[in-house]
Amino acid sequence: MVSYVVNNNSSITIPDETRQRILDAMDELGYVPNITARRLRSSKTYTIAGIIPDITNPFYPAFERGIQDVVNQNNYDLIIYNTDGDAAMERKCLESMMQGRVDGIVGVFFHIRAMELINLIEQGLSVVRLEAMPKMPGSVPLDNIYIDNIAASRAAVEYLIGQGHTRIGMLTSKEGPARFREMGYREAMLAHQITIDPELTRVGEYSEDGGYQAMTQLLSLSALPTAIFAANDLMAMGAMLAIREKNLTIPDDIAVMGFDDIPTAKLVYPSLSTVAQSQREMGRTAAKMLFERLEGTAPEHGRSQEMPFELIIRDST
Repeated sequence: MVSYVVNNNSSITIPDETRQRILDAMDELGYVPNITARRLRSSKTYTIAGIIPDITNPFYPAFERGIQDVVNQNNYDLIIYNTDGDAAMERKCLESMMQGRVDGIVGVFFHIRAMELINLIEQGLSVVRLEAMPKMPGSVPLDNIYIDNIAASRAAVEYLIGQGHTRIGMLTSKEGPARFREMGYREAMLAHQITIDPELTRVGEYSEDGGYQAMTQLLSLSALPTAIFAANDLMAMGAMLAIREKNLTIPDDIAVMGFDDIPTAKLVYPSLSTVAQSQREMGRTAAKMLFERLEGTAPEHGRSQEMPFELIIRDST
């Protein structure tokens, strides 16, 4: 019975009082489970992989922190892989996973399709994916979590429209969920019968520099936008720098709305209005779904879990 508590094994039911006595004894003795010995006794690695596109984007460390919370509770190790959002790097990571280095994956992929992940599942790995949009779960046990990026972006742009803006610029990217956020922008504009000026949509890297460069292009127009919706907070912050360098005022001359609510969004000046996602809770939810797979308590079919978003209004709008 002690080994079931030590290894957090839920295959048998142990009374809470008994479990607590064992945990108290472990604390008193200073006992730390030896994960290497556990691996030798079973075919498991007791290791989870977290695959992300950009560890320098504050969104992803917060997401991984949520995964780590659940991994720690289950006495597993977590390995983080950074792919730079590159297709070749994403596939290289998956090839590494096929060598039996981990038991499961929580991944954010820009280029990997479901069929490639199904190949991993067929080899015995469990996989949970962060999606940019709702995905219908299929018969294969491939799970995903998501926020509705189109609806969230539509809400952000509709707020700007409600503030009286009609000449709204869009800073987008070829990476990640940006195309869905651009779709939300377009839906909001069309719903309010506002003409979409193609000159006001600029594509850049999913970064502060990308936002700065894209905004610099917009600031060269003879008729400036009165508001900007950026595909993420980093692009929004880059745009704010470009606006200030032109001696324009935020939000009086140009209002700025971001997406993600990274920690620095409320620290910049002026503080950034944005769409909030609970990154840490998203990581926890994904990891919990993964461990349900590993423990055999999840249904045979795939699952899809929608996560909430919230519009956060600050000084930049």
